[in-house]
Amino acid sequence: MPYFVREQASIHYERAGDGFPALLLAPGGMRSAIGLWANAPWNPMRELAGDFHVIAMDQRNAGHSKAPIAAEDAWRDYRQDQLALMDHLGIERFLAVGMCIGAAYALALAEAAPERVVAAVLMQPIGLQGNRAAFHEMFDAWTDDLPDGERPDDETLGAFRRNMFGGDFAFSVSRAAVAGMATPLLVLQGGDVYHPESISREVAALARNAELVEQWKEPEHQAAAKARVRGFLLRHSGRPPPGRGSGPGTGEH
Repeated sequence: MPYFVREQASIHYERAGDGFPALLLAPGGMRSAIGLWANAPWNPMRELAGDFHVIAMDQRNAGHSKAPIAAEDAWRDYRQDQLALMDHLGIERFLAVGMCIGAAYALALAEAAPERVVAAVLMQPIGLQGNRAAFHEMFDAWTDDLPDGERPDDETLGAFRRNMFGGDFAFSVSRAAVAGMATPLLVLQGGDVYHPESISREVAALARNAELVEQWKEPEHQAAAKARVRGFLLRHSGRPPPGRGSGPGTGEH
């Protein structure tokens, strides 16, 4: 089971396939971990490994990853873990595929490292729309399940929760940040309490280079959505989808 260590964080990751690198950022809120992809409408670990070098990870204190928790912890700590994993693997430029909180991570990466994130798929991004209590409840349920001896005091956890879910819009980035992004984005629309439809639509409207897919979860739409995602990622990795001609690739491994 591969791990890498950054400061005091031990991060578990898995890899599959060959091709242009794609970092997978799992759903599950604070429990974002590789295994949760199996419960998604489709699993990019399986679907994309035939065309890409996919790298999936358990976020800190989720799955098999561990890290100390401090009052100052915030989105930047997760982003630094993610970029450090890419550095550890010798990967400079990569695609990002995130679902739920993973989409928020992908947006944070696109803001902080636009020279490295070639394109991003945002599957039902989280965001604020009269639902802050739901995110607080999700966070608190995660802290309740922390192992004995790893749960900090309530003051520390309260500060951490504010850093993660005290903001607005998509939590990890501002509207101004999304409006300034040149990174190509493919947004798969959400439609529930954690993933409001309005957030997906606003991200797609604000970003300068974004596409919106409204229907993708239902069985009758999944095949077309998979093809749309795969084609988007191939196009931005320098490999045209099958049937659209060929040319020199620009992928890096």
